[in-house]
Amino acid sequence: MTNRNDKVANAIKELAASFLGRENNRTSLITVTSCSASPDLKRATIFITVLPNSKEASALLFIKRNLGDLREFLKKNLEIKTIPFLDVAVDLGEKNRQKIDELLREK
Repeated sequence: MTNRNDKVANAIKELAASFLGRENNRTSLITVTSCSASPDLKRATIFITVLPNSKEASALLFIKRNLGDLREFLKKNLEIKTIPFLDVAVDLGEKNRQKIDELLREK
């Protein structure tokens, strides 16, 4: 990734966290862990974690329903010519790290 891609991905991450913090239905804690943008900045994937894990599917559906509103929020607050199309995914790397920490604490 280039420096510009990193800056845009980081800005999307911060703005998405702000948007979700404001629009969240308060039944779960949604944390934006990272964002990756394609080299041409046409697509971006926002990675999230959800607590409790039982609310993960409903939180993912909630975010996917609100992707249009999130994109509009980015248009207003992000100063780039083309706003990327957004996708949301659960951060499996973070889930694996938490599982390893849990296993290490048990020993």
